[in-house]
Amino acid sequence: MEWVETTGKTVEEAKELALDQLGVDQEDAEFELLEEPKTGLFGRPRGDARVRARILPKSPRAKVERKRRPRKDEAGSAPAAGNSDNSTNTADDRNVSRGTSASRERSEPRRNKEPMDQAEQCTVVEEFLTGLAESFGFSASAQAVFEEDDLRVNLSGEGLGVMVGPRLVTLEAIQEITRNTLQRQAEGREYGRVTVDIEGIRERRKQALTAFVTEQATTVTNGTTVVFEVMSSADRKQVHDVASEIDGISSVSEGEDPRRRVVLKPA
Repeated sequence: MEWVETTGKTVEEAKELALDQLGVDQEDAEFELLEEPKTGLFGRPRGDARVRARILPKSPRAKVERKRRPRKDEAGSAPAAGNSDNSTNTADDRNVSRGTSASRERSEPRRNKEPMDQAEQCTVVEEFLTGLAESFGFSASAQAVFEEDDLRVNLSGEGLGVMVGPRLVTLEAIQEITRNTLQRQAEGREYGRVTVDIEGIRERRKQALTAFVTEQATTVTNGTTVVFEVMSSADRKQVHDVASEIDGISSVSEGEDPRRRVVLKPA
């Protein structure tokens, strides 16, 4: 997964902007602090915080094995960069917020965990979601498929709107519970990134957000600022993506989770 780089007046603001771009919650991302905001005269802030982030890899990286030090008669043939890697990694360790050094991860040999069988993963999430629907009093069917490393499951049935909730809040909670269930069943094996949908509501909401941002763009280009309702990080990312394709407007996220929202402004 590629890294994204963002800046903000504070480290937390820069992180929130990165989460907006990635479209994930904080527990699903890892951060590297590139630059802290400096304090100027009389304690006034000077300069921005700069971070980079990416979606947290599914497989943990193994520790780097200590390299065998060359004997004296091998010193002339040893690559000069061999020793500098360790010092660089040590310095970078201090800048990673999730306790795992991003720079160390890039230099380590990747040792993948045993993958969980995809058919087994599909069965786990399908059975869990149909059982959950039954606990709500609904009869539903679940269909899970893999798209590369992503496990996407759609729940179909009558009256499932209560499992969606306003602004997909309930659906997001169900998705997190489903992911945790699969993680427990995996028992240390590698598993796919889970996305739960109900009757295709996510795609319909994505289309609705795209249409609404496009509609509001005319108002913004005329000099008016538009403030959106509180949104999830996935919805905010969709708004930012659409706004970035429209000339004459810019978008920023404001507020603190869980009441963070997007503001459209003239560029």
